[in-house]
Amino acid sequence: MTPPAPALAPVLTIDALGRKCPIPIIMLAEQISSVPLGAVVAVLADDPAAYTDVPSWCAMKSHEFAGHTELPRGWALFIRRQV
Repeated sequence: MTPPAPALAPVLTIDALGRKCPIPIIMLAEQISSVPLGAVVAVLADDPAAYTDVPSWCAMKSHEFAGHTELPRGWALFIRRQV
């Protein structure tokens, strides 16, 4: 899996804590186009499926999965908009 993210400054944070997949992916897909190219989006999620689905979604949609940070409950998953 991708190593933990270095200190990234997301321009948008999507709080999907407590939501089951595919809701975190749907929230990300709906909002990623609102940030500039090259900007970082953080998705906060605690569903184990999101931990694997977000990087897979990034690969399918040509965005960069920039890593993750462990949270007390779940993870902050970092996505850099590429397209």
